[in-house]
Amino acid sequence: MAGDSRVHMDHDMEIGVTPTAVQKLPKHMREAQISTEHTHLIADPVKKPRQRYVQKDGKCNVHHGNVQETYRYLSDLFTTLVDLRWRFSLFIFTLVYVVNWLFFGLLWYIIALIRGDLWHSDEEGWTPCVENLNSFVSAFLFSIETETTIGYGYRVITEKCPEGIILLLIQAILGSIVNAMMVGCMFVKISQPKNRAETLMFSHKAVISVRDNKLCLMFRVGDLRNSHIVEASIRAKLIRSQQTKEGEFIPLNQTDINIGFDTGDDRLFLVSPLIISHEINEKSPFWELSQAQMDKEEFEIVVILEGMVEATGMTCQARSSYLDKEVLWGWRFTPVLSLEKGFYEVDYNSFHDIYETNTPSCSAKELAATLREGQLLPTLSLIMPEPPKPYTLSTHNPLSKEVDKGGERGEINGSAAALEDQPGLD
Repeated sequence: MAGDSRVHMDHDMEIGVTPTAVQKLPKHMREAQISTEHTHLIADPVKKPRQRYVQKDGKCNVHHGNVQETYRYLSDLFTTLVDLRWRFSLFIFTLVYVVNWLFFGLLWYIIALIRGDLWHSDEEGWTPCVENLNSFVSAFLFSIETETTIGYGYRVITEKCPEGIILLLIQAILGSIVNAMMVGCMFVKISQPKNRAETLMFSHKAVISVRDNKLCLMFRVGDLRNSHIVEASIRAKLIRSQQTKEGEFIPLNQTDINIGFDTGDDRLFLVSPLIISHEINEKSPFWELSQAQMDKEEFEIVVILEGMVEATGMTCQARSSYLDKEVLWGWRFTPVLSLEKGFYEVDYNSFHDIYETNTPSCSAKELAATLREGQLLPTLSLIMPEPPKPYTLSTHNPLSKEVDKGGERGEINGSAAALEDQPGLD
């Protein structure tokens, strides 16, 4: 009990006010900062978990509400049917065929009813419009046989029924249109390339570390299939709210993140997993963010991989995202490619593995300035000339040089002094 009380007391000291007191206050007063004359030890506010704009599996977490012009969905009926869920698609598929058969079955029954075939079919010499059609059930079965071209041969239309011939032509034409539309919808829905995106992988985390003396934001992509994505390209978007200088608040503003558009590195040959790198330079939105500032930021990075499916030629798009807490500073990806006997092997068990590395916690701007200063000092020392050496004139010994420099001067002067001390050399 004492331990629990201590835990609650520490928690209350961190937030600066007791939970009971917070619950009694109104919502607008709980959110506002109330200044007092007393000093409280208030810790840094805990960053709220951000709601994803794009899920890890690529689904956009956006719901459209209060749509008044619903007729727009009917103007593009084919796409609306394709976008439906499978249970609704199968229900509509079955419903359309059943209603179509019932409708034409009712027309065949009405023709038989008007002509009197239902009462005179057993009489000799009576020629009905459709032989052996004596009830609504038989008319419904004849409608199915006509539209599906089954042709059992028991119920057939006669040549003495012009209205039946016209109805037969109409049902054949409309039946072909219904078949084309419904089968086309099912075919497109089955062959949708979004299923191909299930075998395209993105790393669970994005990392920031130094590459060639520059801070880089990196994540990894891979393809599990042997049939490759043709003309694959990748792009990234930074999603975060911002406020303009005029005071306008822009929620979920989208900013491009350059991952090689100007150099062509965004075009991928995705045979083995690749590490996609974004160099944090002057044009990067992370240029002035240090590690401490990055931890306080709220953002989301959406990555989009596009290409054509090699087997079908249809365009495929795979998406994923990284929240601010999923971008790790000072980490790198573990290599997954190894050289075996006669081939390269990819270890997908290590696809998401990362390891910690030494990375400066300063911003990319500060790192670039530090590197420029460090490279400028030795450059300046090479450009600036050395100061002139003092000249030494020797008047006692003709063997000594008139001008000596550095260490050579001491050696020559020393030799001349030794010669002067020897007798016979005056």
